[in-house]
Amino acid sequence: MKLYLELAEWWPLFSPPGEDYAEEAAYVRALLDEASGGGIGTLVELGSGGGNNASFLKAHYALTLVDLAEGMLRVSRALNPECEHAVGDMRSVRLGRVFDAVFVHDAIGYLTSEADLAAAFETAAVHCRPGGAAVFAPDYVRETFEPGTETGGEDDADGRGVRYLEWVHDPDPGDTTYAADYVLALRDAAGEVRVVHDRHVEGVFPRATWLSLLAAAGFEARVVHDPWGRDLFVCRRR
Repeated sequence: MKLYLELAEWWPLFSPPGEDYAEEAAYVRALLDEASGGGIGTLVELGSGGGNNASFLKAHYALTLVDLAEGMLRVSRALNPECEHAVGDMRSVRLGRVFDAVFVHDAIGYLTSEADLAAAFETAAVHCRPGGAAVFAPDYVRETFEPGTETGGEDDADGRGVRYLEWVHDPDPGDTTYAADYVLALRDAAGEVRVVHDRHVEGVFPRATWLSLLAAAGFEARVVHDPWGRDLFVCRRR
């Protein structure tokens, strides 16, 4: 996925940490506090990407941010220098300590098999103290998936800019994946524009699969329908 690798430097213009992230972070924080009964001091975010969620959550928790892509961690370190960062795969990373809460945003969507999903839930459980909370925020479950398109992008003060078209579609509704195709127009400071196509293959599973695998990993989970039309899985560690 080029967006998280060789194009990572463009992330702040592709998805800037603005009001939408602030609203979502506040919503997730309320869910975590409710699930845990309060008292959250430490939080690990698995698949933290460019750190946009962290830029709002760090005022409330001591954050450890874990991502597989070094380029995205560089972006996040610039935005969140006060946070701990670690390179790791949410399916296998082991940090050697537990946290009061675990958050996994839409990076969970890049897991395309039940085995991968179960491995990520095990990682979350290993890092979550008993009685702690976890929130998983996939873009879709099978029951909510809808194809569609979205556009966006920003400019910076140096004249660079990004505009993109995202096209979400499901070539085979009978399997556990769908495709998100991005067409990105990237303008450098000299005004030169290049166009890049980037395909992301992501996973989509029924609610029952999520709940079953979360229970097997040691979580008591419930589904919350958020204001943006998604199913979030809000958990308490047994």
